[in-house]
Amino acid sequence: MTKIKLAVAAGSYCGGCDMSIVALNEMLIPLEDAIDLQFWQFAADFKLKDVEKLKDGEIDITLFDGPIRTSEHIKTAHLFRKKSKIMIAYGSCACFGGIPQLANSYSAKEILDENYVHGYNMDDSGQNHMQPTSEYKKGRKMTLPKLLDSCLPLDTEVEVDYFVPGCPPVPGQWETLLDIISKFIKTGELPPKGTVIAGNTALCEECGRTKPDEIVINKFVRPYEVDPDPEICLLAQGIICLGPATRSGCGAKCTLNANVPCRGCFGPAPEVNDAGIKMLSAIASIAGAKKEGELGEEGLKALMDQVVDPFGTFYRFAVPEIMKQMKMAKKQVKHVSSKSK
Repeated sequence: MTKIKLAVAAGSYCGGCDMSIVALNEMLIPLEDAIDLQFWQFAADFKLKDVEKLKDGEIDITLFDGPIRTSEHIKTAHLFRKKSKIMIAYGSCACFGGIPQLANSYSAKEILDENYVHGYNMDDSGQNHMQPTSEYKKGRKMTLPKLLDSCLPLDTEVEVDYFVPGCPPVPGQWETLLDIISKFIKTGELPPKGTVIAGNTALCEECGRTKPDEIVINKFVRPYEVDPDPEICLLAQGIICLGPATRSGCGAKCTLNANVPCRGCFGPAPEVNDAGIKMLSAIASIAGAKKEGELGEEGLKALMDQVVDPFGTFYRFAVPEIMKQMKMAKKQVKHVSSKSK
């Protein structure tokens, strides 16, 4: 039996995607005879220098999790792209940038200054005297990490063949992946490039909660403030749920099993380019509906002000491309300004 040469590589990651593989338990058993593991630092003491010695395209499949956050991640992504026949963005961070991409509203310098110059830390004795780092590190050379100015999804650096969204991906997606690997071993056939290994509808389509014919929100609440009815649509209960704008495929585990709203980790639903704008538009249309005259402009504004952290709520996993464009434009303005002085 021909074995598939598999690698699991990473950019900036928390380990959750790796744990989603470990947590497959008995589903991993068939892989023992089908997989020749080439690299997975989370699982064993593999070295990048060993990957560098491989022939180009020698690895059959690489699962890459985590976003591109540093220059080192760029090198790693290009290395595995060069050595792999198939590159798969595994998890929300690799697919869209994930939660780390929320930092894209700040520059690398701003982030480093906040943490290493203006931030507070423990002194050399281990006691926290709330002294700024810059105070007790005076005279000591510090090596700071080289952050990129933007935290980016994998496909901004290298060509990606398939996408497996989720924070982290769920076992059902692995069933599909195993079918793909099995078919590849037997026939060499693969799905079309760019295939997203997830559902093809919005999450609401697979969520079994009862949805009223008409949803009207007169008050927004956060999950911890109420005891949500487990049978009724969370959005209808005033809890912001991103189900209408998020891709299905997770089995609605959060909304059905945990009684908490969808946060959008599977990325935009099919045919949706900007999930945040779609949700904002949907919520604006149902907030205070039929009471616009009674509430007035100030009342509607007060209602919408109940939405806590709009940016983190509507763009928690997939910050839109416009953020990168805005930062580039800001840099250009600064450059022109400095030249004119």
